[in-house]
Amino acid sequence: MPSKISISFAASALNDLEGIRAWYTRQCAEDAGRRIVHEIITAVERLKDFPESGRVVPEFDNALLREIIQPPFRIVYRLDHKRVRIVRVWRSERLLKLS
Repeated sequence: MPSKISISFAASALNDLEGIRAWYTRQCAEDAGRRIVHEIITAVERLKDFPESGRVVPEFDNALLREIIQPPFRIVYRLDHKRVRIVRVWRSERLLKLS
């Protein structure tokens, strides 16, 4: 059986997750915020077995920059040989830009 891919989170993605949780907390929906962050983490975990399952990010057309959609969020990741690095977790209606 082939070895699984390792997954890591960039600081930007961790900040995004914290922002999502904090937003729901401010809306008096702390349980919903925890649930949504958990669902995002669960969606990311499948990349261990299926790292190419995400689509190529349309804004960049780069096979190494992919995303999975966990409505209403886009989970953007960089795919390397044995590693997936989660770079952003954004609302799906936002366009991705590199600064």
